[in-house]
Amino acid sequence: MAVDLSYPDHVRDLIARTEQFVRDEVLPVEDAHGGDITAAGGDVIRADLQKAAKAAGVFAPHAPVEYGGHGLNMSDRAPVFEAAGYSLFGPTALNIAAPDEGNVHMLAHIASDEQKQQFLAPLAAGDVRSAFAMTEPAPGAGADPNALNTRAEKVPGGWKINGRKHFITGADGAGFFIVMARTSGEPGQRGGATMFLAPADTAGLKIGRHIDTLDRSMIGGHCEVDFEDLFVPDSAVLGEVDQGFAYAQVRLGPARMTHVMRWLGAARRGHDTAVRYVAEREGFGSRLGDLGMIQKMIADNEIDIAATRALLVQACWELDQGSHAANATSIAKTFAAEAIFRIVDRSAQMCGGLGVSEDLPIARLTREVRPFRVYDGPSEVHRWAIAKRAVGAVRKAAREAAK
Repeated sequence: MAVDLSYPDHVRDLIARTEQFVRDEVLPVEDAHGGDITAAGGDVIRADLQKAAKAAGVFAPHAPVEYGGHGLNMSDRAPVFEAAGYSLFGPTALNIAAPDEGNVHMLAHIASDEQKQQFLAPLAAGDVRSAFAMTEPAPGAGADPNALNTRAEKVPGGWKINGRKHFITGADGAGFFIVMARTSGEPGQRGGATMFLAPADTAGLKIGRHIDTLDRSMIGGHCEVDFEDLFVPDSAVLGEVDQGFAYAQVRLGPARMTHVMRWLGAARRGHDTAVRYVAEREGFGSRLGDLGMIQKMIADNEIDIAATRALLVQACWELDQGSHAANATSIAKTFAAEAIFRIVDRSAQMCGGLGVSEDLPIARLTREVRPFRVYDGPSEVHRWAIAKRAVGAVRKAAREAAK
C-alpha cells in the first residue's frame, strides 16, 4: 500500500502564510492581553483579526469554497489549524475556533439550501458567531448524551422547546444556536433527539450567567442557557426529526480532531519557548539544555508531538474516507489531550520560575490546555468507549465462529 504523507502545494503555501500571519499579526495581540480574549476586546478584536486574516488570504480554511473558504478536507486542515493554534487567538482570527468551526462543518453537510443561506453563509464569513447547545446540568446530557432532558413538543407550524443547558461555549453574543432537544422517548433512552436552528433573539431563549472556567481564549464564554416555550418553525429542524444524535456524529468526530490540531499548535509554542530558554540559560556549570534531565524532557516533548500528529493523521484519513472514525478519533483525542498537557507542563518545568509567570506564555498555555481532558468527552469516557468496542469485537467474532 502506497503511503504519501506530503501536502499539495496550495496547502503548503497556506501553512506558510498562516505561520507568518500568526507570528506578525496575532501573537502580539495575544501577548498584550495575556491570552484573555475578553480583555483584548471580545468581538471587536475578533472582527479586526478576521479582517486581517482575509487580507492575508488565510481566512476560513475549512469552509466550503462557495462560502468564501478554502474547502480543505480534514487531512489538509491539520497542519493549517496547528499553525493557527500556535497563538491562542489564531483560531478566532481564522474563524476556526470552537464552536463555530464545528458548526460550519455540520451545516455544510446537513443543512438545507435555505438553512445554508440563512445560517451557514454569515457564519462562514465571520459576520456572526454561533453556539451548539447540547450539554445540560445533572441529571441531563453531558458525557452521556442519552440523558438528554431538554424537550421539544410538536405544535401547529413548528416546535416548542423547554429546558436548560449549561457550559454552552460562545453563547454570549452568538447570532444563532443549534439546539439539541428530545422529540421522542425518555431521558436515558437511546435516540429520540432532534437538532433545531434558533436565532439568538428568538423569544424564550435566555442567556444566563457565565460559568467561570480556567480558559480565557474562547470568545462568548461558557454559559447557562434557558429555553422557555421557545417556538421554532418546522423549517428550523436541522436534518430529520429524531435523528439528531446520528447527525451529531458528523460534527463530533471532526470537532474533536480540530481541537487536537489547534491545541497541538499551542503546545508546540510552549515547547519552542522552553527549548529556546534552556539552550541559553546557564546553571550548574553548563547550559541547561546540556543537562541530561532537561534533554529527557525535550525528547519526551518531541515524542508526544510526533505521536499526536501520527494519530491525528490516521483519524483524519478515516474521516476523509467517509467513516465516522469513532475509535480512531477517541484514541487520538484521548492521547492528544493528555500529551498536550504533558508537553506544556514539561515546558513550564524547564523554565523554572519563569515557566509559571506571565513573563512567558507557558503559564497561560497550561491554563488553556488543561480543560481539553474534559472538553469533547472526558478521557475516562473515551477509554470506556474504546475498551467497549474492543471487547464487543471479540464477542462478535466468537458468535460468528460459533455459527
